[in-house]
Amino acid sequence: MNTAKGSVAPHAHSRAGADPRNIAAGLVLIALAALAVWLTSDISRGTLRSVGPAMLPQAVAVLIAICGVALVVAGATRRSDAEPIVWTLRGPLFVMAGIALFALTIKPMHFSGFDTVELGLVFAGPLAIVVGGFASPHARLRDLAILALSLTPFCMLLFGDMLNLPIPIMPRPLADALFSGWSYKTALRVTSAVFFAAAALIFLATRGKAPPAMDVAGHDGTI
Repeated sequence: MNTAKGSVAPHAHSRAGADPRNIAAGLVLIALAALAVWLTSDISRGTLRSVGPAMLPQAVAVLIAICGVALVVAGATRRSDAEPIVWTLRGPLFVMAGIALFALTIKPMHFSGFDTVELGLVFAGPLAIVVGGFASPHARLRDLAILALSLTPFCMLLFGDMLNLPIPIMPRPLADALFSGWSYKTALRVTSAVFFAAAALIFLATRGKAPPAMDVAGHDGTI
């Protein structure tokens, strides 16, 4: 498409001011982190040599609080677009659904009348990442699958291998069938290697086949 010489393509004007979306998101993260620290305040944190049950949730809470502070600072100092802010429930609903699914599937939970099934991290991790990832309207299943197959084994090695936390890898019948006689860490490392290999395979097999990224206006960048 040709344009007249000297013409300038229309663009969104920016104005100085706070971005309420980033500020609100940061405050929510800080509040959730404070709640997590308060709920685990009466549990032993232990030491780096002997990790207690409160070490992991409180460490994650601190990281979440830092991200929240960064969002608040960015929202208070950045230049925001003049376009009106559209609030939607899609993001919160998918994020909360991912967290709930992870909590219900990582270990068995007991309710009045029924118990949930223990699926372990190999199922709970990717399920939470994929469902939570669809909080964005621009999410792609390919990208979420690669992220899930990369982040899940990273969590396995970090928490199960390095921090020695007894995280269930997979359902017990499946673990007994696949890793009978194996040590927990050996089974964990083998499973992590399989996940990393699957992520690399999907990336290489689908490289260059993904649709073009969409811009803010919803166009694919072609003229």
